[in-house]
Amino acid sequence: MEVESLPCHVGIIMDGNGRWAKRRGLPRIEGHRVGAETTEKIVVAASKLGIKYLSLFAFSTENWKRPKEEVNFLFNLMYQYVLGKLELFLENNVRFRVMGRLRELPSYLQEGFKEIELKTSHCSGMTAVFAVNYGGRQEIIDAVNRAIKDGHLEITEEVLRSYLYIPELPDLDLLIRTSGELRISNFLIWQSAYTELWFTNTLWPDFTVEEFKKALLDYSKRERRFGGINEK
Repeated sequence: MEVESLPCHVGIIMDGNGRWAKRRGLPRIEGHRVGAETTEKIVVAASKLGIKYLSLFAFSTENWKRPKEEVNFLFNLMYQYVLGKLELFLENNVRFRVMGRLRELPSYLQEGFKEIELKTSHCSGMTAVFAVNYGGRQEIIDAVNRAIKDGHLEITEEVLRSYLYIPELPDLDLLIRTSGELRISNFLIWQSAYTELWFTNTLWPDFTVEEFKKALLDYSKRERRFGGINEK
């Protein structure tokens, strides 16, 4: 696969952990555990392929509606995953970032995120962004409110972008969603205005590097005009 044909920024809605577990007669938390292993494989693969930004939807602002036990398990899993994979990030020159309404998360998780961000801040390869307690509408609302608080009387695209959770995060080129659902579920709304969409029926725990490459290959064959026309 030619480097110039790769998307710069890939987003993934990692969906289907619960259904994967249910089909096997397992508790939902087992689906999340296996899903974390898939996440590790895709992060490493994306880095080696030359993707510059990989944004993963780990926990939405709507996921608080889930049973408290499952939410607590997810937070503990994130904490163990992030701190336990430090060497993996460093070996692959991956910078870790996190975005969302982080102040609403448990303090131990906030501290864990800060630690891994600091320890990988020098990495110059791929940036892996974990969206936690994240919502696209909420990000835009928060950006507008911060801009107003700073005295901006007019909100332009440039002003709003500068107040997003990670202002330097480029627009999303390719959005992948697993599990057969055909929607973007409030993920990176501002950044996905011209995103190419790719859906698969595969549940996240079964998602493979080969299928990830299939999505990238499909993207490389698409013609992106951004509202213009192709005069060739």
